[in-house]
Amino acid sequence: MHYLECPRWHDGRVWVADFYGHVVVSANEDGSDRRVEAEVPGQPSGIDWLPDGRLLVVSMLDRTLLRREPDGTLVVHADLSGHLTGHANDMVVDGQGRAYVGNFGFDLMSGADIELANLVRVDPDGTVTVVAEDLWFPNGSVITDDGLLLVDETFGNRVSAFEIRDDGSLGERRDWARFGDLPPGRSLAEALPVGVVAADGCGLDAEGMLWIADALHGRAIRVREGGEIVDEVTTGTGVFACGLGGADGRTLYLCAAPDFAAEARAAAREAQLLSVRVDVPHGGRP
Repeated sequence: MHYLECPRWHDGRVWVADFYGHVVVSANEDGSDRRVEAEVPGQPSGIDWLPDGRLLVVSMLDRTLLRREPDGTLVVHADLSGHLTGHANDMVVDGQGRAYVGNFGFDLMSGADIELANLVRVDPDGTVTVVAEDLWFPNGSVITDDGLLLVDETFGNRVSAFEIRDDGSLGERRDWARFGDLPPGRSLAEALPVGVVAADGCGLDAEGMLWIADALHGRAIRVREGGEIVDEVTTGTGVFACGLGGADGRTLYLCAAPDFAAEARAAAREAQLLSVRVDVPHGGRP
């Protein structure tokens, strides 16, 4: 594969998006019987499902949210382009079918300075609303059983928490976990050296702890609220997303690749979906 994102467990299979392969694929728990579930020319990223079982896929480059109909066709669920300042990225869907979608905020691959980004909510009818602003690269997201939206901020050394109100709006941002200070400036040269944890994709477990892919340090970490790291998995390569699945919810899937450079990853097939067994099963959403 080229570069994998957003491992999800659904209908007895593990699903994952391949950015530069332009496909969403699924497979059995052990990786066998691989199927192409959707072809996304605009580069797939976040995936999740509506309550009625239809698949939603973020199309990064054209900044749209796609929906797979029962006959397999992809249609535009929502146009996000008027609300985002960078590539659309990761996503989580709540129990009412509302999708919360982050974005890069700036042109990461060209080395531009960091620009703070917003988070949008897409309602089931496709209406798009900005629900949070000034985030340091909002990335992997989960929803806890008690209704908190947790959002990894890759360049912010933190995971932010928002209460999801009944109408889908969000409460004030607060730190759920903090690993270090915010960068002293907006250039990548200033931000990268102070990145204690570059929180990328993530998955929640049944004890309310968060498995986080640390994009700069080749590992996945299990984090308690407040920021204490209680477990760690290293792979010898980059880890950019993770999530729990398997028949008993105790398989941690890891999206691994040598790096996240677009040109290098598009030109090679060096990405892997790895797995490791853990003690505590999946929790929350997705």
